[in-house]
Amino acid sequence: MATGSDGGASLQVAPPLQPTRSFDTACARVIDYLCTAIPMGTWAVTRIVDGRQLILTVRGDSYEVGDGTSLPFSDSMCRVMVAGDAPRIAPDVAGVPAYARIAGELPFDINAYVGTPIVWPDGTLFGTVCGFDPATKPDGLRAHIPLPDLLSSLLSSVLEADLGATSAARAAEIARREADVDPLTGLLNRRGWNRFLTQEEHRFRRFGDSASVVVIDLDNLKAVNDTWGHEAGDEYILRAARALASTVRSGDVLARLGGDEFGVIAVGCTPEQGAELVVRASRALSDAGVSGSFGHAPYSIVAGFPGEWRAADEAMYEQKRRRRGGPPRPHRRS
Repeated sequence: MATGSDGGASLQVAPPLQPTRSFDTACARVIDYLCTAIPMGTWAVTRIVDGRQLILTVRGDSYEVGDGTSLPFSDSMCRVMVAGDAPRIAPDVAGVPAYARIAGELPFDINAYVGTPIVWPDGTLFGTVCGFDPATKPDGLRAHIPLPDLLSSLLSSVLEADLGATSAARAAEIARREADVDPLTGLLNRRGWNRFLTQEEHRFRRFGDSASVVVIDLDNLKAVNDTWGHEAGDEYILRAARALASTVRSGDVLARLGGDEFGVIAVGCTPEQGAELVVRASRALSDAGVSGSFGHAPYSIVAGFPGEWRAADEAMYEQKRRRRGGPPRPHRRS
């Protein structure tokens, strides 16, 4: 890093930023730009969700973190920066008591910090642009505060535009789903479910949204069909569909994926809320005279929907095995 005549870090020539309406692409370009303009050991764009700081995009090899890493927000320097309890640039964190207290509790060294907030269109906190370094920096680093502020403001604008475009695309997709419904229950069928997962995967990765994946497999459907006939089996499935529909929210996705299998994507749902959804849905099925086995898993940008679907599916079959007292089920490929 070059040093100016004032002993500070001089601004290095960075490649021009190219316009984009995609938030994840904008994040990557902003971080690449900052790595050149204001060299730090690590630069990242993060999102604050459910009390944790989720790293959406990261560059640098000073710390063992990657895209998708989640850390407690309460223990972060970004928290005190956002609260206004510490400056946005600290060339030496030991000289800032709020930062020094946090740094002293970390299992790795942070001796220089740069941070600025990213906000939602309504002004509430979305996340941060932040840089860290294991070494202290010259005092001249403070002169660069306008650049991170400008870039975080640009990211806020791209976030708003991308959210608007995504909302419009989602509305169009909902209209297309009318052709992807199960004729018996009126729910989304497997084709519509797969289409939703493919399209929403990109959105969830861009914004780091939270969600829970729930798998439900009805018990006793074969016995109902064999004893009372397929008409009774259809009524059994309909009661299950209505019970499950009564427990999900308007923004959630509920689908019938096969003869006795249902799936839910609970959008914006924390792991705790996902567990509560399973309890409500199980109770609703019981009240409707239907028995079912459940599995659920929180969405992560590391495993994506395919990985979390497999985890939820395995959890569901483990519950079914325990209830029946049978042997473990062989792995079933998705």
